[in-house]
Amino acid sequence: MAQYKGAASEAGRAMHLMKKREKQREQMEQMKQRIAEENIMKSNIDKKFSAHYDAVEAELKSSTVGLVTLNDMKAKQEALELQLKLEKLREKERKKEAKRKISCLSFTVGEEEEEEEVSEELEEVALDEEELEREEIAAKKRKLGKNPDVDTSFLPDRDREEEENRLREELRQEWEAKQEKIKSEEIEITFSYWDGSGHRRTVKMKKGNTMQQFLQKALEILRKDFSELRSAGVEQLMYIKEDLIIPHHHSFYDFIVTKARGLCGVD
Repeated sequence: MAQYKGAASEAGRAMHLMKKREKQREQMEQMKQRIAEENIMKSNIDKKFSAHYDAVEAELKSSTVGLVTLNDMKAKQEALELQLKLEKLREKERKKEAKRKISCLSFTVGEEEEEEEVSEELEEVALDEEELEREEIAAKKRKLGKNPDVDTSFLPDRDREEEENRLREELRQEWEAKQEKIKSEEIEITFSYWDGSGHRRTVKMKKGNTMQQFLQKALEILRKDFSELRSAGVEQLMYIKEDLIIPHHHSFYDFIVTKARGLCGVD
């Protein structure tokens, strides 16, 4: 009687184990079926993504006109590469997740170690995604910048214009200082007062003085010797150089810098 009970107990336990294993096999089949469905969905997504990639490529090719459009194309290409890399990382994550689910049904000793490894890989994937997001933001910022390899000298540039204006102003001030120095230099002028005969005199003037100032100085010298000039004014005198009557408002500097000559060729 005891042997019968023992046999019945063994049979019951064997039946229980068979049912348990059958249930596990069913769960395994369900899991495999789910994974197969996910792979089919993933394949459809890849096809859609490939079509989207082709469309983006076509758009890039059709919009590459001009300097700005070229920069836009480069930025779009960088964004596309980041998107592809992100999709690969997500696919890797899905595979690891599926592998983790399958490992839950196995009876291996290293089950916990495998879960920890998958968890670490998922954390690495999350970090990679954050890094990709930062790279994408940086790519958008680069889109707003300038391409250092392109000649932009013909484009408006505030910094360059300010630098050119500064240099131009420095040159202008330097030139004006040089001209003022020339105007302040003294010259000795020999002139002749004509009243029917010539009377030669000499006077020192500055190169920047006008003809009117010269005639005023000459008149002061001549009044000592010619009484008829005591009541005369500068406007009653003329300065004649060779065959030219020089207007009162011109200066000696004007004729020096232009190297003016009379009709006879004399300075």
